[in-house]
Amino acid sequence: MSVEFWTMGAGSLQTPEQLRSGMQQAPLTGTQQAVRAEEIGYDGIVYVDNQNRWGDCYVTLALAAHATSHIQLGTGVTNSYTRHPIVTAAAIATVQAESGGRVHMGIGRGDSALANLGLAPHAVGPFERYLEQLQAYLRGDEVPFEAGDVETLGLSDRPVASRIAWIGSVKPKVPVDVAATGPRVIAAAARHADRVSLNVGADVSRTRWAMEVARTARDEAGLSPEIPFAAYLPLVVHDDPREATRIGAGNTSLFARFSTMHGKVVGPATAHQQAVFEAIHAAYDMHHHSVPGSAQEAVVTAEFEHEFGIFGPPNYCVERLSQLIELGIDRFILRGSPLDPDDPDSASCERFVQDVVPQLRTL
Repeated sequence: MSVEFWTMGAGSLQTPEQLRSGMQQAPLTGTQQAVRAEEIGYDGIVYVDNQNRWGDCYVTLALAAHATSHIQLGTGVTNSYTRHPIVTAAAIATVQAESGGRVHMGIGRGDSALANLGLAPHAVGPFERYLEQLQAYLRGDEVPFEAGDVETLGLSDRPVASRIAWIGSVKPKVPVDVAATGPRVIAAAARHADRVSLNVGADVSRTRWAMEVARTARDEAGLSPEIPFAAYLPLVVHDDPREATRIGAGNTSLFARFSTMHGKVVGPATAHQQAVFEAIHAAYDMHHHSVPGSAQEAVVTAEFEHEFGIFGPPNYCVERLSQLIELGIDRFILRGSPLDPDDPDSASCERFVQDVVPQLRTL
């Protein structure tokens, strides 16, 4: 099985939190992040979609496509609320054409992008309908109108369905990759996506549970139970495990929050994991989403970090990732050390590709 290793980036601009932290230099732009990731040796990079905190992910993808030659590119993740499905499809298909077919459509129900608009994540039912329409647009199908008032214009003729007229020139079709944590979203992803990206941590029992939810949903829908799986993980390579967890603590709370989004923990969890998940939910401050030193980061214990994320020397990372590869995960989307070479914690990014990936390629 061929395994891919992706990193995460964001559109340009320095956030107020970075300015308050005393950062003297602006971080790498989104384009520079892609160039850096390609130079280091990552297979792909995804960009977050949060209109309030970062530059536009689709503009960044298009610029990155022209600044790189072979690295794969994607959204990690966009959402099903802030754009009509044909707008999302047209945007990602445009980047697919500009990149020579290197793009992946990562999508979820929305989190910080919606919270900054006063909204909760998109409900599962409408989200699944959005996935159906998104896939139809990307295939070039017509999608009937659900509602509208164009008839009030008194036109002699008018469209009754919508499609992307130029999509036939875009090859291959953009694959849709759904980021999922809870059982209902995992099932919807399994029915309509080309890949399911699990955000349940690095715990083998939780990952196995999520994969079985997806396979059962596909079987019940009359589909082949097999579908490609990816995993979003917090991971830092460092010879000192304590230093590794320091670097990655904020990302642990960020990723773990999705398992307790509405206060109820989803998936199997030990009593200790359950308590920490609940504490993250109670402490979560969206003003400090992805910002080091947050209240939610403070409630994460060392034991929980060890189980949910992967933090430590190269051989330890190889061991933990190998367990997930054996389950059938063939793509890892990793958030840990920054890509910026001017950041003192950035060495982990290169060490991962140099010291961990070669060992995993031989499995």
